[in-house]
Amino acid sequence: MSSLLLVIDLQKQFINKHTNFLPAKIDKIIKQNKFEFVVFTKFINSTDSVFCEKLNWKGCLTNESREIVINTGKSKIFEKTIYSALNDELKNYIIKNKITKIYLCGIDTECCVLKTALDLFENNFDVYVLKDFCASTHGKTRHENALKILMRNIGINKVV
Repeated sequence: MSSLLLVIDLQKQFINKHTNFLPAKIDKIIKQNKFEFVVFTKFINSTDSVFCEKLNWKGCLTNESREIVINTGKSKIFEKTIYSALNDELKNYIIKNKITKIYLCGIDTECCVLKTALDLFENNFDVYVLKDFCASTHGKTRHENALKILMRNIGINKVV
């Protein structure tokens, strides 16, 4: 069995008082070499995006704000312009590398982690959310609420 650690949007834009503990934790688990594959996502915003136009959210517009805050080494980085990380490129990567278990961690639990987990589940991938390695820029309550939603929608045993 091959396992993948998918690190969602661990970027400078999303590090604040609620998430600043996360980079060191994720870096530590990566260095334990528990996963055959480790990949990162990077959210890329643009001035004509739905996020700018409909939500008036201007984050991740600059290269500095998009920087991943830990050393990615030789890990692949998947750029994304929507909440979910699951696109054809990632799907093909998973299939090509015969990955059987996907573990999610990163930022924001109630947004990009949640959407990616649901999309992976609906595409019949064996997905797990590492609850202690996720966080919300909006605090612990949103993080915990997202975990409850995930337990309901992908299975209580899939939030570990």
